[in-house]
Amino acid sequence: MTIFTNSTFISDYIGAFLPIDSLFSTQGIMVMLLAAYALAMWMFLTSAPKVYTIMVSELEVARQFYQGLLELPVADVPLHYYYNYEQIGTAGLDPLYMSATSNATATSSSVRGSDGLWYQLKKNTQLHIIPGASYGHKNRQRHVCFEHDCLEDILLRVQSRRLKYKVRRNKPLNFLVKDLEERVIELAEVNN
Repeated sequence: MTIFTNSTFISDYIGAFLPIDSLFSTQGIMVMLLAAYALAMWMFLTSAPKVYTIMVSELEVARQFYQGLLELPVADVPLHYYYNYEQIGTAGLDPLYMSATSNATATSSSVRGSDGLWYQLKKNTQLHIIPGASYGHKNRQRHVCFEHDCLEDILLRVQSRRLKYKVRRNKPLNFLVKDLEERVIELAEVNN
């Protein structure tokens, strides 16, 4: 019982296991702030939606296709999304997929991350549609994507809507879809 009667002994005893004075020092507060910031960033980034980008020949035709025909809901631009074209490597992109009137530097300076169209593809997955793809064979609309999973999801949506389509190649994925105006839209995966 002598432990509980001597108050200095109690504070020393507790202080040995719980260093309160070092916890509330300047360094301790900085460590707690950094830990709280890291936790907040982790929570923010793990809850952020995955974003797939598709480059199209014409935005209005793409709007009619994704919003009208595939009935994808319009989505808000995610807060975490800062688009930088130099990071995805459009400079090394096959010229077959790039528009004849634009090059990588013109595209990167004229289109920003919030430009284009945004759709909700799945619960935590968004689709970002941007201009910049060339027209395909016989002037068909071309939609170019870097992600195989994205095109698979779109193909499933096309199949569920019972639209006319034809898979031309599985690896890299390439398929054709007819819209309501009988335009042929080519969806192609770019193999980097």
